[in-house]
Amino acid sequence: MKRLIINAKIVNEGKVFEGDILINHERIEKIGNNLQSTPANETIDAKGMLLLPGIIDDQVHFREPGLTHKGTIASESKAALAGGVTSFMEMPNTVPPVFTQKLLEEKYAIAARSSFANYSFYMGTSNDNYDEVMKTDLKNVCGLKIFMGSSTGNLLVDNPSTLERIFTGFPGLIASHCEDEQTILSNTALAKHQYGENPSISIHPVVRSVEACYKSSNMAVDLAKKNGTRLHVLHISTAKEVALFDANTHLSKKKITAEACIHHLWFTDADYERLGTKIKWNPAIKTQQDQNALWQGLDRNSIDVIATDHAPHTLEEKNNSYFKAPSGGPLIQHGLGDA
Repeated sequence: MKRLIINAKIVNEGKVFEGDILINHERIEKIGNNLQSTPANETIDAKGMLLLPGIIDDQVHFREPGLTHKGTIASESKAALAGGVTSFMEMPNTVPPVFTQKLLEEKYAIAARSSFANYSFYMGTSNDNYDEVMKTDLKNVCGLKIFMGSSTGNLLVDNPSTLERIFTGFPGLIASHCEDEQTILSNTALAKHQYGENPSISIHPVVRSVEACYKSSNMAVDLAKKNGTRLHVLHISTAKEVALFDANTHLSKKKITAEACIHHLWFTDADYERLGTKIKWNPAIKTQQDQNALWQGLDRNSIDVIATDHAPHTLEEKNNSYFKAPSGGPLIQHGLGDA
């Protein structure tokens, strides 16, 4: 089965040009400017349309196993394809969390049966699973996820000796969620003292503050520099953090990279009044100044990746009060189309 796409505006490797693409079964056979006479079973005239490579989303939460009332690998990978995402890297905070190689293999088995897109999974880490972490097969696994801030269950890694050991010993990519736990706990206690158990969602960027993000990201970057670790810092949300990352080195030579997420590029703290807990994410959406810095970081190549942090919940869960509503939201189907 051959399909021919003609007159498309092709976006690839930093260039935009008009051309034709011949697809033979599931593989691109030829890209050129004058393929219209090539025999094909189907010809699609894409005049005026963009044709892009499939997107790779390096941070998603597909909820299987254990949280399948929110989504499954099958349902969320379908949403991925609808949004132009053909490959995803999924996080370990399912139930149970992926702290053993056996649990990691079980996720791969689920995906082999049910995923509609290409996939890889992160190994999870805790304060006490170092031996399991070091068994990770990096030929098949995209990296190691560390939550250096409060998260679900035992996923928080806050033991300095454990962090040092992992950053020293793990041979692959470490992807880090950076928010300082003690800062968040202190801010939470103060918020409850001032506002009680049902404060406005607008305090979220005060509780999960710039200082909490920067302190943790700075620690991760320092550990990576000290140990020569391949580090990827997820969902940067503050102007202060952007300054931690190198804008002058080509991506192929960077050992420390950073990511911005769609919601931090779309929304600011001015949107909490209108959208409430629907835009509750960790790290929190912050100020217009922070958002501007993220866009500048992308433009200057100090931020290297855009991701969705796709994390579905039910509307009933999201419609809870501030402290009870979970953080996260579904974005994988909308990240490209609405960008």
